[in-house]
Amino acid sequence: MSKHFTLPYDGGLIEKGLPKGILHSYEKISTQIYKESRLAAKDIADIIVNAVNSAPPGRLFRLGLTTGATPQSLYNELARRYEAGEVSFQNVEVVSIDEYYPSAKEERQSRNFKLHESFLDKVDIKEENIHIPDGTVPQDQVSDYCAEFDKLATGLDLLVIGMGEQGQVGFNEAGSTPKGRTRTVRLSYKSRKRQAKNFNHDIALTPDKAITIGIGTMLTAGRIILMAWGEDKVNAVKAVAEGRPDPLCPASYLQMHDNISLYVDEVAAAELTRIVAPWLIGPCDWTRKFIRKAVVWLCQQVHKPILKLSEKDYLDNSLSELLEKFGPYDKINIEVFNDLQHTITGWPGGKPNADDSTRPVSAKPFPKTVLIFSPHPDDDVISMGGTFIRLATQGHNVHVAYETSGNVAVHDDVVLQHMDAAFQLGFADKFAEVKALVDSKIPGEPEPRALLEMKGAIRRSEARGAVRSFGLNDETNAHFLNLPFYESGGIKKNPRTQADVDIIKQLIMDLKPHMIFMAGDLADPHGTHRVCTEAALEAIEQLKEEGNAWLNETHVWLYRGAWMEWELGRVDMAVPLSPDEVVKKRHAIYRHLSQKDIVPFPGEDSREFWQRAEERTSATARHYDELGMAEYQAIEVFLKLW
Repeated sequence: MSKHFTLPYDGGLIEKGLPKGILHSYEKISTQIYKESRLAAKDIADIIVNAVNSAPPGRLFRLGLTTGATPQSLYNELARRYEAGEVSFQNVEVVSIDEYYPSAKEERQSRNFKLHESFLDKVDIKEENIHIPDGTVPQDQVSDYCAEFDKLATGLDLLVIGMGEQGQVGFNEAGSTPKGRTRTVRLSYKSRKRQAKNFNHDIALTPDKAITIGIGTMLTAGRIILMAWGEDKVNAVKAVAEGRPDPLCPASYLQMHDNISLYVDEVAAAELTRIVAPWLIGPCDWTRKFIRKAVVWLCQQVHKPILKLSEKDYLDNSLSELLEKFGPYDKINIEVFNDLQHTITGWPGGKPNADDSTRPVSAKPFPKTVLIFSPHPDDDVISMGGTFIRLATQGHNVHVAYETSGNVAVHDDVVLQHMDAAFQLGFADKFAEVKALVDSKIPGEPEPRALLEMKGAIRRSEARGAVRSFGLNDETNAHFLNLPFYESGGIKKNPRTQADVDIIKQLIMDLKPHMIFMAGDLADPHGTHRVCTEAALEAIEQLKEEGNAWLNETHVWLYRGAWMEWELGRVDMAVPLSPDEVVKKRHAIYRHLSQKDIVPFPGEDSREFWQRAEERTSATARHYDELGMAEYQAIEVFLKLW
């Protein structure tokens, strides 16, 4: 299953024929943007393979590498090139940039284990040419050890690394300096909380120190390739590529290197100037949505609603090309105002017996069969709960499909609490038995299947309670698919296969929906939301190829998650929510009790899901209001894929 999902093309900078100096004029580090990480990985692999194959005979080519999700596509590609006989790593010396401390190389969570598992064990590199920091060095010797390791890490031919959400490189985090060398660092609580996913989500089991090569050591490399994929890296990419060197974003110091390139996918590049405002750089392809994007941007720059924009506003902000092709300015204002206003509808399933010529959804058929895909058992109510409620109350036949069990996102304490509640209610006393199961967990190993089954049951009961709260029949209209790719028992998932697609195909065939909603957030190239969406799209494509022509009349709508929202230039449908609907949505989110307060994967955002959802939708409503539209309590927005 190799197809990857990318967003539809909506216009943009015409790069063909544009001099590189102009294309990269806003960038401190030359940035290469790709549709998806796998395409970037192929080009980076070309660089590595060519460098290794052209290295002078008689000496080792010295390659610096990192672990984590970011380089996984690259390592898969390099292993494929090795298997195809395109490259040998016999004369390559690998230096890894960091390791937990303390940490033994045999531990599954260690960087040593991960690098061997993801790459080194798949190629013909000699063991004596592998250098990974030793996390078992006694504390009274570690400073001397780091000084010796720094000599190994100095002067690498090529350093290929990813960066974190806050611009971390290795374990160089906020406060690092450009002169830092290989050393031990104390991990902050925030860092340990982020790394705890590798240690059964238990911060107590997560090391509080690490060994890392420093920024200064990195800067001695002959060439540096920096990588970043997904929504989570948007702000870091902007800071590193276009900002100033800043201790709060350590990777920004790599701007000081004379031979560095930044490779990103189009999602991570979303805040770069040539994506946000490409008219500042060169000629553009002015599609209808791209014109709207430019006008919305202009409103933000001059702090005016659409209908108050003047010709001078356009000229002063480098939008003369737009005026020349589609002006005058007042015509553009009116057309964009109407275009954006027509995205707003209180009838997300179509308004019966109404003129639908300017509405985002057709009036017929009514009622519609609607299928909502929810990657985890709470994404439906978090991301589009208000629209879900509106569709159900307006009489449509609404079904929700929970694609994964979400079991690994349930804290052990929640399971024990449920066992205690069952005992207190007079059922069998299983607390000690389940406690023993919890205690048997081994950090880095998959959780016991029996424990995962309990966690999955908890999440199913919560999802049922949520949909019951606004009148949906949880027996007939809630579907729990339990896609196999997710059921690895740990953070690292199984590959997506035809078995996942077949489960989705069967449900689509059973329901024959007129509308399908699915997750469109692309935070992690290998993450659950993306995998679920790609599996669903693959299922639809296969069904069409198998002759199910009725699917040509089925429309697919994309929602975003709790962290980010579609930019208004892309929006095809905006569903306003009343104050009462906002509260009803909040109460549905509350039903997911296992995800309140002690969520294992909170990321950098400490807000609960209901808070994130409400602040996101209220901000969208304010944005519409600032552009001159009607004022609403909250708005959920969607992109129409087809």
